[in-house]
Amino acid sequence: MLKYLQMAVGVILTSFYFFPFTFTFLPGVNTKMAMAGVGLVMLGLQLGRARNSIFSKDMVTISLYALMVSFTSFIAVTLNETRDYTYVSYIISMWVWLSAAYVAVKYMRTAHGYISVELVCNYLIAVCVFQCVSALVIDFVPTVKNFALTYIADLGPTEMELMKESGRLFGFGAALDPAGSRFAAVLTIIVFMATRLAATNRNKYLVGYILAFIFIAIVGNMIARTTTVGVIIALAFLLYSIGLHRMVISKSTGRIMLWFVGILVVAVPLLTILYNTNEQFHDNIRFAFEGFFSLAEKGRWEVSSNEILKNMIVFPDNLKTWIVGDGYMLDPTGVDPYYTGPDWGGYYQATDIGYLRFIFYSGLIGLAAMALFIWKAGRISMLKFKDQQMLFWLLLAVNYAVWFKVSTDIFLALVLFLVIDKQENEEYEKRLKLPE
Repeated sequence: MLKYLQMAVGVILTSFYFFPFTFTFLPGVNTKMAMAGVGLVMLGLQLGRARNSIFSKDMVTISLYALMVSFTSFIAVTLNETRDYTYVSYIISMWVWLSAAYVAVKYMRTAHGYISVELVCNYLIAVCVFQCVSALVIDFVPTVKNFALTYIADLGPTEMELMKESGRLFGFGAALDPAGSRFAAVLTIIVFMATRLAATNRNKYLVGYILAFIFIAIVGNMIARTTTVGVIIALAFLLYSIGLHRMVISKSTGRIMLWFVGILVVAVPLLTILYNTNEQFHDNIRFAFEGFFSLAEKGRWEVSSNEILKNMIVFPDNLKTWIVGDGYMLDPTGVDPYYTGPDWGGYYQATDIGYLRFIFYSGLIGLAAMALFIWKAGRISMLKFKDQQMLFWLLLAVNYAVWFKVSTDIFLALVLFLVIDKQENEEYEKRLKLPE
């Protein structure tokens, strides 16, 4: 019983990190920042005892890359004489994420007596399942929904009004595209874990992973359709892993497909019944899979958010902006009292597309710095955990794909692995005797 209680606390703590939110009665400090405050003290003590550790070198390296993002942003803001410091302080944001991640990982190690890539993956999966369950409870139980809207301020006032008016699902800190990108990352983690376990004597856990994948894919899309990015990348990797491109499917990996098909055979009729008998579920399903309904009913793929995204494709019209940007990422009317240009009613140039927002903010130089920072975080993880290299390729793929829609990055997922001790993970892998 105590073990399950410790695990439950670990899920909640990891959720505070992965889906941070602010209580309305404690304004200005979200759950991630509170964890970071504790983590900075713990991290300082750890580095003081192990100055030459691999972890400390990795942290210095990744800090330099984050500093490069801040520096290119500072150049853009200075040259353009703007006041949008969104990414100028990215080095601080990086340290906040890292410190908070350190607390979450340290708790996992204390609760289980060890730490590994697999354990962190399992906690991230559990957190996303928890958030999806929470979103359904909030949507179907008015008392819980009223509590969430009253006491949890994880979104800005504009976004909160959008949630209330549109009826969009949201969890405790999980909402809109940031939640979708994190669900997408975890979906790729699930498939990676499933393909590894399929070839071992622990394949009895496969059904749990596949159930989690399908549940997150469905409910995650009800919360944010950015989740679809993870579904596509994960399934593409799954098809590649089972050898479908070679027309040869091994027994172990074929077992994954059998479980997928078997669970879907049960899930689809159940979803159909709920779709036809419950109005709330009916609306949520139509939102989540709007494209499929449009294809079936109109004969063409049509998604409202995609149509909006098409209107956001706007490119700089001068060389200076292409190189160093205009120094604005947010709507200038909200951050710069001296701005006299048009009110974009959202983001600068009215675009939410990640790549374009980085270009308009700090040019191709800033975009390159941000892309390199994420790449370096993934690369460090690959070098530390060679048996799990493909996992980090998948996470990088999610990040760069999501930027076609929003500017949210998945560094918060990568940094959890950066604070894992390499030797301890290797010892865990040896005990499992997983194949190369």
